[in-house]
Amino acid sequence: MTQPLWTPSAERIERSNMTAFSRSVEQRYNTSLDSYAELQRWSVDHPEAFWESVWNFCDLRYSKHYSSVLGNGDQFPGARWFEGAELNFAENLLRRRDNKIALVSLLENGRRSELSYAELYHKVEQLADAMIKLGVARGDRVAGFMPNIPETVIAMLAASSIGAVWSSCSPDFGFQGVMDRFTQIEPTVLFAVDGYFYNGKTIHTLDRVRDIAAQLPGVKQVVITTLLDEAVDTDLIDNAVLFDDFLSSQPQPLAFTPLPFDHPLYIMYSSGTTGAPKCIVHSAGGTLLQHLKEHRLHTDINSDDVLFYFTTCGWMMWNWLVSGLASECTVLLYDGSPFADGGKFLIDAIDSEKISVFGTSAKFIAALEKAEVKPRESHSLASLKSILSTGSPLSHESFDYVYRDFKSDICLSSISGGTDIISCFVLGNPVLPVRKGEIQCIGLGMAVEIWNDEGKAVVAEKGELVCTQPFPSCPIGFWNDNDGHRFHDAYFSQFDGIWAHGDYGEITETGGVIIHGRSDAVLNPGGVRIGTAEIYRQVEKVEEVLESVVIGQQWQDDVRVVLFVVLRENCCLDEALTRKIKDCIRSNTTPRHVPAKVLQVADIPRTISGKIVELAVRKVVHGEAVKNTDALANPEALDYFRDLPELAS
Repeated sequence: MTQPLWTPSAERIERSNMTAFSRSVEQRYNTSLDSYAELQRWSVDHPEAFWESVWNFCDLRYSKHYSSVLGNGDQFPGARWFEGAELNFAENLLRRRDNKIALVSLLENGRRSELSYAELYHKVEQLADAMIKLGVARGDRVAGFMPNIPETVIAMLAASSIGAVWSSCSPDFGFQGVMDRFTQIEPTVLFAVDGYFYNGKTIHTLDRVRDIAAQLPGVKQVVITTLLDEAVDTDLIDNAVLFDDFLSSQPQPLAFTPLPFDHPLYIMYSSGTTGAPKCIVHSAGGTLLQHLKEHRLHTDINSDDVLFYFTTCGWMMWNWLVSGLASECTVLLYDGSPFADGGKFLIDAIDSEKISVFGTSAKFIAALEKAEVKPRESHSLASLKSILSTGSPLSHESFDYVYRDFKSDICLSSISGGTDIISCFVLGNPVLPVRKGEIQCIGLGMAVEIWNDEGKAVVAEKGELVCTQPFPSCPIGFWNDNDGHRFHDAYFSQFDGIWAHGDYGEITETGGVIIHGRSDAVLNPGGVRIGTAEIYRQVEKVEEVLESVVIGQQWQDDVRVVLFVVLRENCCLDEALTRKIKDCIRSNTTPRHVPAKVLQVADIPRTISGKIVELAVRKVVHGEAVKNTDALANPEALDYFRDLPELAS
């Protein structure tokens, strides 16, 4: 058994929300739950009692009580949650209306602003009134081509207060990437920005806004936020108005539209790198209840916390972050490069803004380690109690780095789920130890198992991550998928009535979880399945390597492993370095993990949210077309993988 890197103190366990929740369940249901494992098992065995307990513990605001917790519960998909209930998502996020700081906004150029809960409520009231006067109604779609700034949060809350459906892309999306998404949902209002700051550059976006608006005939109003302090001529864009000019100066009191639990709240999108992006529809009630569970219980967020997650508005972590308002904490928004000032900008913010929960990516943590950044030597970090990481598996070395060079007394929670469920299947836990290379636990109420090829649940073996029972944040479906066949094919075609998530992982004997990569990127040399994360973990140990991507190449009626590496400046892939990389992989895994080819490239393609696109690289290597390259942050990187002579032998 792997020894813990960190174990919560008895005091921390005692004062945690998880402990308080467990005791409330014990008292209400006259049962004894002596461990998290017992609580998790109870939550899966008694889904109605569990989710009702979350509803009560988190004090959801509603206008009409539910008649049943779970209807049609033996059908997955098809279960109906909290039938008869009526609530409003925005009302739950705006439950607090005093002078406590709700939002702090930081931009890469150093600009800072803040809004209290009272000020946020008033801004939402002004915008909702303006949208109602425009004719925006329940069920209409409202789109955002916006950075991670307060105006985006205000627009989302105003839309959801009316019962409109919010959908957003970040302004680093190219024109076609935006059109691939927004033309499918036909928005009524488009919120946009004149530009943004990234990596020391000022990027103007109004030309794209004009072109996007021109191709969305249903848009009644384009509402432009000015971020660049430059004059904006709204006459150049049809139906355009500045954000501040659009707000009602004397609004009607904010009236939250009561809506069913399963009313659409968000439309989100698959990455779109293998076809047209899927429009995933998430419900207001399911999103709210799941996020409250993850924030209050699994992340131990309270009203005195400052919550930060590095994200753009095109990634589900933005939606997850903003839901922190429902826990009455302060939410910190940042727009810019995570590596501004060598990553120091965000580390400085931990101290200056007293961040208690700091969310980032595995790539960010690995990059800090490569750059030999040691925050514990340069910063106080006194406020910091948790670090969250997602986007890709967190390597063993990154676990060591955090506890060695960041902070020793901290809950490091690697989390994993996705846009598909707008939440997590496996995540952190304030009452459990942290073990190197492992996600702490399976989420409460989530019937997660690992299945082998025969469809049998296994422990300490690798297989498909599945969920065997309904959960509230399961999508309503896909937009314009009237008979549900595309939704079914995406998640339920592999195992009938079972959600197959597309992750390749294992559950450890201690109840932790290891994600070995995406199932569709699993390597299969000689018929042996290998998760890509197993190789990445070893390559990250090689000092000369900055990044890597590994694929399986069809070769002589089999599959051979090919590794592409990006090296540090002034390093080259000679025979000695190639041998060093292969020896590191061989000595820590198996001979089958060792790549047949190691090749140097200048860059590796990633999605706009920072995920490596192994499938796109594999397609290029095999001479296949890659669709929707606008979903990539750096589509030009694909050219480095075309027609490589080394792959022909």
